[in-house]
Amino acid sequence: MKFGIIAAGLGSRLASEGSTMSKPMVRICGEPMIDRLIRIFASDGADEIVIISRTADKQLQGHLTSFYNVIRDGELHKAENALAEVPVRLLVKETPSSMHSFYEISKYLSDDVYCVTTTDTVFSEQDFSAYVGRLRDGNGADGVFGITPYIDDESPLYVSVSDDRRILGFYDERADCQYVSAGIYGFRSSAINILEDCIAKGIMRMRSFQRALISGGRNLEAFVFPKVIDVDHISDIAKAEAMLYENKDGHSC
Repeated sequence: MKFGIIAAGLGSRLASEGSTMSKPMVRICGEPMIDRLIRIFASDGADEIVIISRTADKQLQGHLTSFYNVIRDGELHKAENALAEVPVRLLVKETPSSMHSFYEISKYLSDDVYCVTTTDTVFSEQDFSAYVGRLRDGNGADGVFGITPYIDDESPLYVSVSDDRRILGFYDERADCQYVSAGIYGFRSSAINILEDCIAKGIMRMRSFQRALISGGRNLEAFVFPKVIDVDHISDIAKAEAMLYENKDGHSC
């Protein structure tokens, strides 16, 4: 099973608040967010992890090249003391949106089932392992998406869910939805043609792609994470660490 990490954002809100770190390198419980995701994915059986970085993020690219066995431009570069055995495929490319970043990653996710997250998504390791198990089981779904009742986002994507945990729709307004998207996406290969169609039509937003999956008749299952923190602001770091400490879940907390 392969995993993907979208790490091509600017991190402008963190930078405006004084952070000098590349967003994927921001530390949670003493561990860079990118390292935390790679470690968790490796422990959940990743065969390969595909990461997309923006061209200017030399800090992230240097870190990955120094501490991981990186595949870049088709060549494998081994680190002397790699932090994980799983190979990391590094894509360095400018993209206009997270959906386009996902599209670039998807070209290398040829497995029948794979998982993609954003670099700033912090979740319980135990919850994520249960999620991966559900994704592998399949249960006839074209995808399994993480959702959460914890809403602490400036522009949340609300998710309507049936009693049997099937996703009915994605909405910008809350209406009667009690969940929001957690930024954790699991797919089977049956979803890729919808993504390609969105790219061809010039659709720009990840949430528009998610809506297209529903309108295209794809069967999406929801997996509930009690809490997921998106690290968009300096204050979110403390929230994420508090969550991990409360769960006795962090690698370093």
